[in-house]
Amino acid sequence: MIHTTHSIRVRYGETDPMKYVYYGNYAEYFEVARVELFRTLGMSYDEIEKRGIFLPVSEYKIKYIRPALYDQLLEIHTYIRKIPGVKIEFDYEIYNEDNVKITESTTTLFFLDSETGKIVRCPDFLLDLIKENWKE
Repeated sequence: MIHTTHSIRVRYGETDPMKYVYYGNYAEYFEVARVELFRTLGMSYDEIEKRGIFLPVSEYKIKYIRPALYDQLLEIHTYIRKIPGVKIEFDYEIYNEDNVKITESTTTLFFLDSETGKIVRCPDFLLDLIKENWKE
């Protein structure tokens, strides 16, 4: 398993009139967390794309437990729990400043060759990084 943590502060423009984070903004929070996970492994998302691999999202599932509020510092835990094949699955948990879990989510992305537009297996350069950082 791979696990990383990234913090983000809720900005006013991300909230609705109740000062709750607007539900559509969670997808962006998870994208930031995914990008940071790859950076923690030693490769930026930009580098993955420069090597000819795109990672489009094919599934997105979320459970809102409690609202995230304006100006709260959120901690996003991101997990890879399975070695990827043609797709990679990320699990997320968001905790508020009181360390209360407020959201759970999963995204599934697939590996796409940027030149051919075809789905491919996880490239070796990325698979090696994942395996190097894998913890039971």
